[in-house]
Amino acid sequence: MCMGIPMQVVSAGERLAQCLGRGELREVNIALVGAVAPGDWVLVFIDSAIEIIDAGRAAEVNATLDLLAAALTDQFGPAGADPGFALPSAMSADALAALTGGAAKKAA
Repeated sequence: MCMGIPMQVVSAGERLAQCLGRGELREVNIALVGAVAPGDWVLVFIDSAIEIIDAGRAAEVNATLDLLAAALTDQFGPAGADPGFALPSAMSADALAALTGGAAKKAA
């Protein structure tokens, strides 16, 4: 799975910008998105900004990343607590087929 990270521009030059996101300051290539200014939000993938986004979209992506991190580290509370969603690896074959638009497999 590939995931873009929302980062906020701290300073920007012609081709590179210093961006801060998820506790990390990073030099980001901005050639794909063009000029950015301090305070702008960008979606970063492998040290390149691939899209300029607004603060609301950045918050939404960060919330999703927080949920994913919690699921991967079992931080949803007591063992067996319902996180409100299921990872594909925990789904039945029928539920996974419904999620992906595939046909359910029949038992042999």
